[in-house]
Amino acid sequence: MSIKHTRQATGILFILGAILVNIPYTLLIMNFDYPDILRKPAGEILERFAAGGSSLVWTWLSFAWVGLPLLFAILLLPKVLDDKSSIGMLALFSGATGAFVQMVGLLRWPFVVPILARLYTDPQATAASQEATVAVFQTIHQYGGVVLGEHIGQIFSILWMVLLSLSLLKNELFPRWFPLAGFMASIVYFLAQGELLATAIPGFPVWDAAGLVGSLMWLAWMLALGILLLKVKKETYE
Repeated sequence: MSIKHTRQATGILFILGAILVNIPYTLLIMNFDYPDILRKPAGEILERFAAGGSSLVWTWLSFAWVGLPLLFAILLLPKVLDDKSSIGMLALFSGATGAFVQMVGLLRWPFVVPILARLYTDPQATAASQEATVAVFQTIHQYGGVVLGEHIGQIFSILWMVLLSLSLLKNELFPRWFPLAGFMASIVYFLAQGELLATAIPGFPVWDAAGLVGSLMWLAWMLALGILLLKVKKETYE
C-alpha cells in the first residue's frame, strides 16, 4: 500500500472509530443510564442489567469492539507521519496500550456481568448468595472498570494525545491549533481521574463533568485528526 493510501485509510479509520463509538454509547445512555449507573449500588446495577436482556449485552459487546478502528489507526499513524523519533515511538506504545486496555475493561460487561446479574436476580437466590454476588461484582467492577478501563486506559490515551501533540508541533502538515487543542483536551480528560481516586480516597476533589467533557474532547480531537489526514494534499505530503 502506498503512503497516500495508508494515510487515507488511517484518516478514515480515525473518523469511523470516533463516530462508531458514539452509537453504543448513546444507546447505553438511553437504555442503561450510562455512565451514571456505574456509581450506583451494585445490586441496582445488576438488576438493571438483568432487565436489559440480550440487547444490552450486544450493546456492551459492540461498545468494546468499535474501538478496533481507532486501535488500527493508532498503529498506522507513525508510518503515515514518518515519525521514528523517541516521542513518536512512545506515543505509539501509549496509544495502542490505552485503546487495548479500555477494550479489555469493557469486555467484562458482555462476558462476566451477565452471569452475575442472573445469579443476583435468580428467584431462588438467598440473601447470603446475593451478598456474595455483590462482592464479586464490586471486585470485578473496580478492577476491570476503574483500574483497567478508566485509570490505565485513560492515562495511556492521554499520554498518547500529549506525546502526539508534541510531535505535531513540528509537523508543517498540521495547523498550529491542532496540537494545542490536544493539550487542552488532555488536561480536561486528566481531571476525570479525580472521580476514580474518590472511589478509593473518600473526599478526594472531583469535577463531575470532567469524564464526559474530556472523553468528548478526545473523540472530537481524533475525528479532527482523521479529517486533517484526508485533507493533506498529495503534492505537500509526498
